[in-house]
Amino acid sequence: MNRQADNVIRCVTVSGGKDSSALLLLMIEKEMPIDYVLTADTGMEFPKMYEHLAKLDEHLFRERGIHITALRHPHGFEWMMFDAPPKKQATVERRIANGQSLTGYGWPGSRVRWCTGQLKTHLIQKEINRLKGERTALSYVGIAADEAWRCKSDKYPLVEWGVTEADALKICYDRGFDFGGLYQIYRRASCFCCPFQRIGELRKLRAHHPQLWKRLMDLDARARAQFGDTPLGQFRKGWTVAALDERFAKEENETYEKQEVLKHGI
Repeated sequence: MNRQADNVIRCVTVSGGKDSSALLLLMIEKEMPIDYVLTADTGMEFPKMYEHLAKLDEHLFRERGIHITALRHPHGFEWMMFDAPPKKQATVERRIANGQSLTGYGWPGSRVRWCTGQLKTHLIQKEINRLKGERTALSYVGIAADEAWRCKSDKYPLVEWGVTEADALKICYDRGFDFGGLYQIYRRASCFCCPFQRIGELRKLRAHHPQLWKRLMDLDARARAQFGDTPLGQFRKGWTVAALDERFAKEENETYEKQEVLKHGI
């Protein structure tokens, strides 16, 4: 099924989530040509997501004889967050003037979403450029039909086929890919430390994955110690993970007390 001879390479990008997984599974079933399958590993995925990607890789190799290529930043998420030197001189000067740390990007923010740019998009585009050389590259991206507004200039077969997010999840489930139950808990299964998650998702993280929550608490404490009460040191505007932990613990206690009242009538 490899058609590099036609001067076109076909690269499928998978995050491991339901949409990109469904895309790869359908492209295999529809006997569409696939030359490379790329994923960018931030190092901050759920353990079950790594298991899912391994299972997906086994299926791909069995059906097409190729493996998923995992791309990783040479230093990783925590180095970017705490140790990476700023590239712009203006940033260095501003930090010196404000008495701030001269290393690290701090927590990703809406204006500087360095995690997606440096640990995902940049790595994938750089690899595609390396692979294609003198050839033309077609990049296939798993965006579902109900998020077509996110489409840019790549190929989006799920949109063309009218496959929604709900359809994509069912496609994966029907073929034996259940993500270790992640989608039974979370709406999305991206990096566990993502500051852009909904509060409800973070509440679930604390309840269902306490070890990952502890790691998030550690990152939060380290960020506050290094960057203080600034956007770089705050997990999200107005909130730290420590404050969220207190909030969730209080909610749990109030729920327990209400249940006791109902149970004993006191």
